[in-house]
Amino acid sequence: MSEIGKKIRIERLMNRESRNMVIIPMDHGMSDGPIEGLINITDTVNRVSEGGANAVLMQKGMVKYGHRGYGHDIGLIVHISASSSLSPDPNAKVQVCTVEEVIKMGADSVSMHVNVGSETESSQLEQLGAIARDCTEWGMPLLAMMYPRGKKIVNPYDPEKVAHAARIGAELGADIIKTVYTGDVDSFRTVVRGCPVPVIIAGGPKTGNDRDFLKMIEEAMEAGARGVAIGRNVFQHRTPVKLTRAITEIVHGRKSVDEALEQMK
Repeated sequence: MSEIGKKIRIERLMNRESRNMVIIPMDHGMSDGPIEGLINITDTVNRVSEGGANAVLMQKGMVKYGHRGYGHDIGLIVHISASSSLSPDPNAKVQVCTVEEVIKMGADSVSMHVNVGSETESSQLEQLGAIARDCTEWGMPLLAMMYPRGKKIVNPYDPEKVAHAARIGAELGADIIKTVYTGDVDSFRTVVRGCPVPVIIAGGPKTGNDRDFLKMIEEAMEAGARGVAIGRNVFQHRTPVKLTRAITEIVHGRKSVDEALEQMK
């Protein structure tokens, strides 16, 4: 029965025609504080929902402010790991919520962040394995944010290291992998091919060029990505509704960048 639960909940996170996902993470208040775009998280959820996002992602304490109880529904993912930029080691993620808590909130999925290559990699992997076990028990999808980060990681966009990080998430039982785009179609295709579960891309640092940003998404989809999980590049944009709509045109409609940019006018 747990597999049925996972299937039903995953369908709430995606477009049922394209089978792809547009997820807007809003957990940055934990790592970076009350940054622009997240002061009023309810308003931001409303904006990305209007733009056609499939789901939002946030820490447990924000659910009561960010869940949309009216209008067009939107999927809810609760993040269960955390660290802050004030920490001596921001790469050291710890578990701050349980799968049972997430179920009680009525969420559709949990997410967890693992920095492969960090000094606390072993404990983070142990946590990921335990959370995957609980998710299987309760029929809850697990989105694993898998990044190569640490003292030995010279280039966090190295395709081999990104592919390794993504594969680790799948090996430990994640249902969806979020990771960084490696910079070109061919190299990211190797990441997708090496991971047996759907791969979605992160947005990276905030950009100021809509065309380059949308081009990254177009290339990732060409390489086999199943969508995006992009936060500040969306909620800190001057027109988050229009940008979200442009992203959905590429992810769900497989439109070109030029066609998607028409949504920005």
